Amino acid sequence: MTLPVTSAPSPAQPDLDPARDLLAVAGKKRFATVLADPPWRFVNRTGKMAPEHHRLSRYGTLSVEEICALPVAKVLADTAHLYLWVPNALLPEGLQVMQAWGFQYKTNLVWHKLRKDGGSDGRGVGFYFRNVTELILFGVRGKNARTLDPGRTQVNYLGTRKREHSRKPDEQYDLIEACSPGPYLEMFARGARPKWTVWGNQADDSYEPTWDTYAHNSATQRRVAAAE
Repeated sequence: MTLPVTSAPSPAQPDLDPARDLLAVAGKKRFATVLADPPWRFVNRTGKMAPEHHRLSRYGTLSVEEICALPVAKVLADTAHLYLWVPNALLPEGLQVMQAWGFQYKTNLVWHKLRKDGGSDGRGVGFYFRNVTELILFGVRGKNARTLDPGRTQVNYLGTRKREHSRKPDEQYDLIEACSPGPYLEMFARGARPKWTVWGNQADDSYEPTWDTYAHNSATQRRVAAAE
């Protein structure tokens, strides 16, 4: 089965309308769960790019206002969950986006970036502290919006090794599918996945993890191996 994949506009593609594109991908489908990993733009109080993020400037980014303006509420089911990736330095902006999209913040999940030996991977950026974590903000909308039964025992933690720039751990999908109902929408997606509608300028329906040791280094696979 071929999953729908489309291109979300970047600053290099000003002729494309991201709002119209998102609505076109959704069609008449209304999603009960949304996963989003926006390309956040880091700026300091002077309005300039934060120095610690200059090396990331080659990647297309969006302002908070541009992210907030996406018509996410128009593609949602009456009751829905949101999993929103946000850097530690942009927590207030993440909450702003969540509210703009029609969700109420409830809790968060923490991704701990690990080295091969299981210690913290301290190669991340940070002005005050070296970041070894990222957050997934979890929000809900509508009535009876609790997580599914597996969510009641799921800890709010993922511990895996980093991969290429900004790639998030694949373990997130199993967690989300167990704890939240479909239909599922991933925004700013890297690759296609069964049961998911994906939208993003890096989405590729031929994507597979390219790190051949990934299965041996993720927390999930280590637990499976230990059980065997």
